[in-house]
Amino acid sequence: MDFAYTPEQEALRRDVRRFIKDNVTADVVDEIERMDHPQGGGPLVDALFKKIHARGWLGIAYPKEYGGQGGDRISQYIVEEEFVRVGVPVGLGGSGAPAIMAAGTEEQKRHFIPKLISREFSLALGFTEPSGGADLASLRCSAVRDGDHYVINGQKMYTSTAHASTHIYLMARTDRNAPKHEGISIFIFPMDTPGITVRPLWTIQNNPKAPPGTTYGHGRTNETFFDDVRVHKSCLLGEENKGWRVGSMGLNLDRVGASRYLISVRRDEDIVNWVKTESFDGFSPGNDPAIRDKIAEMWIEANVCRLMTMRSMSIVEHGGKFTYEGSAEKVWAPEHGVRTTEAITQMLGPYAQLLNGSAHAIRNGLFAHNVMGSFQSGINHGSVQVMRDQVARRGLGLPSSRGSKKATKAE
Repeated sequence: MDFAYTPEQEALRRDVRRFIKDNVTADVVDEIERMDHPQGGGPLVDALFKKIHARGWLGIAYPKEYGGQGGDRISQYIVEEEFVRVGVPVGLGGSGAPAIMAAGTEEQKRHFIPKLISREFSLALGFTEPSGGADLASLRCSAVRDGDHYVINGQKMYTSTAHASTHIYLMARTDRNAPKHEGISIFIFPMDTPGITVRPLWTIQNNPKAPPGTTYGHGRTNETFFDDVRVHKSCLLGEENKGWRVGSMGLNLDRVGASRYLISVRRDEDIVNWVKTESFDGFSPGNDPAIRDKIAEMWIEANVCRLMTMRSMSIVEHGGKFTYEGSAEKVWAPEHGVRTTEAITQMLGPYAQLLNGSAHAIRNGLFAHNVMGSFQSGINHGSVQVMRDQVARRGLGLPSSRGSKKATKAE
C-alpha cells in the first residue's frame, strides 16, 4: 500500500500554504479567536472565505451540481488540514452536509449543500438533552404531526453554535409508542422560527479565556428551548421515524476528515515543537530520555489516528460500506488525546497547571487549558462507551446486549 500523496496533491498543499502565508494575517486569526463560537468570524474572515471559495477549495469532494468541485476526499483533507492548523475552520465536518447528501431529497440537497459550502448557511446540532446525552435514544423532545406541519416542544443542551447558526439540525421523537431507538426523526429548520429560545452556558474555558490553539477552547455553549415551534413537513430529513439511522450515519460521516483528526493530534505536535526549543528553570524536557521516550510513544499513537482517518476516507471515497470504522476512530482518537494531555502535565510539572494570564504559564496556558478540554472529547458526538458497543456489534459481529436480555426472557 502506498501512503504517499500524489504529485498533484503535494502541489495543492504547496498552493494552499502560499495562499495562507499571503492571506491569513494575524488580524484575521485574532478576529476568529475573539468570537465565542467555533464558526467565528467577522468582516475580515468573511472576506477571507470569499477568496477561499473563489479558489474552489470549499467542499472539494461534493458534486458540482451542489456547489462542490466533484473532486476527491484526500484533496479536501489536505486543504482542511492546512487551514485548520492556522485556526481557520474550512471543513464541513459537523455541518450536517454529509447527512443531507446521504438522506436528503433532491430539493434539500440543492437548497442546503451549496449554501453550507459557501457559509451562507450554518447548522447547530440539536441532539443532547438534559436527560439524555450518551443515552441519546432516551430523548424527549417531541415533534407532533399537525397536517402539513410538525409542532416541536422540548429542550436541547450543548447546542454550541445555536446563537450564531442560521439553522438547526434537530433530532426529535415523532412516535412515543415506538421502541426506544425507533420513532425518532431528524428536522432541519431556521433558527429564527418562532418559539425558539437560546440561552448561553459559559464553559470552564471562558474565564480566563483559553489561548489560541486550545482544543475545545470555546467559552460558550448553549441550551435551546422549543415551545410550540411549527415547521413544515419539508423540514424532515429522511423518513419519519427513521431518524436514528440518519443521525447515526450523519455522525459517522462527520467524523471523517482533517478537523476531527487534528483535534486528537495537535497536542502531540504542540509538545514536540515546544520541547525542541524551550526550557524552564534551567530544565530542558527535550533532553530527558524518559520524556523523549514518552513523546515517541504518543507520536506513534497519533499516527494511528492518521491511518484510521485515511482508512475511513478511502472507504467513503471508493463507495465502500462505512459501518464501524468511524466509531473505532471515535474511540481511539479521543482517548489518545486524554492520554497525551495527562502525559504532558506529568512532563511539565506544576507549570502545566498555570492558566492563561499567569506570569509563568507555558505558551499562555495552552497545555493547562487543553487538560480542561480534553475529557469532553470522549463524550462529544457520541461517548466512547457507546462507540465501543457499535464496534463490537457492527465490526466484530458480537450479539447486542439488548438482544441478549430479550433472549433470556424468552427462555
